[in-house]
Amino acid sequence: MDASRVNLPEFRPLPQVPTPRPAWQRRLLTLVLAGLGTGVFWGLGLPLPFLFGPMTACLIAALAHAPIKGFGQVSVAARTILGVAVGASITPALFAELPKMAGSVALIPVFIGLIGLIGVPFFRRVWGFDAPTAYYAAMPGGLQDMVIFGTEAGGNPRALSLIHATRVLMIVTLAPVFLTLVYGAGLTNPIGAPAADLPLGEMALMALAALVGWKGGERLKLFGASILGPLIVTAVLSLAGFIHARPPREAILAAQFFIGCGIGVHFLGVTWSELRRVVVAGVAYVLLLSVLAAGFTLVVTGLGLGNPVETFLAFAPGGQAEMTVLAIVTGADLGFVITHHLTRIVLVIIGAPIVAGILRRRAANPR
Repeated sequence: MDASRVNLPEFRPLPQVPTPRPAWQRRLLTLVLAGLGTGVFWGLGLPLPFLFGPMTACLIAALAHAPIKGFGQVSVAARTILGVAVGASITPALFAELPKMAGSVALIPVFIGLIGLIGVPFFRRVWGFDAPTAYYAAMPGGLQDMVIFGTEAGGNPRALSLIHATRVLMIVTLAPVFLTLVYGAGLTNPIGAPAADLPLGEMALMALAALVGWKGGERLKLFGASILGPLIVTAVLSLAGFIHARPPREAILAAQFFIGCGIGVHFLGVTWSELRRVVVAGVAYVLLLSVLAAGFTLVVTGLGLGNPVETFLAFAPGGQAEMTVLAIVTGADLGFVITHHLTRIVLVIIGAPIVAGILRRRAANPR
């Protein structure tokens, strides 16, 4: 056979796969974009520039598929600052107010029940999600907790992650609108004294309370350890008379910055299909939740159990960190707001494994 006539396959070089950028470069880009967003919001005089500026910039970058990356443990550490801020507000005077909160706290189980009755059919029948995904998407617990429990129950982790990220994003965006336009609240309350005005020893105690509470809470597998752990330790120090102020203003602004970044970065990699179905479903659901929260605000204030601003923040189904920020900037009673949020999250998390077991049994024994 004439070798010159043999048709050999044409050689084609393998396509070059782009080398992913190192994590530090992606984080540096995220930091730069978030800083620019903060500067734009600050320059335009828009509200909460250290929260909404980074959040908006990182959200736009994420949707544009820019190579950005979250800050990992730095963002988690930023949440400890808010735990310390809440813990510092727990004083003997707060305990005197607890009996007055009993009536509104007692409405939290009713609130959660209505959320389930509305939310599960909404995701199941309107948007066609499977039962585990529909339940854990509807429940307003912690983002990580609901994704973990939902995945273990057979739900779709990507859908759950996006829906809860959308819930937090929308609540953080809509709540200030409700607070200012409906309830006439300002977002200009001083968030804390400058570091130069606080005793060094007290700030050192706050830092120690943040670290011990965070890491101790993680070791004890405490839900929301980065906030609840520092809250508990700081509350003890506050009640003992060692801490008398919130963390310095600079620390709270830093917490807002990294929380804003985290909300925006969470949408990295979202596809057009996910935007049309999952994210839109999350947006529509948040609108329902906002109406429900406003309705409970009317009930609670009508019964004289709380004032409108604090009650709306207490029933708004956002994350602990985000609601803490809004409570601080509106001058709301942190103890009132966080007591209601902790009650809601505890009840949702306690119920999550029970529902997961029911869903597993139904999947194993279909009728």
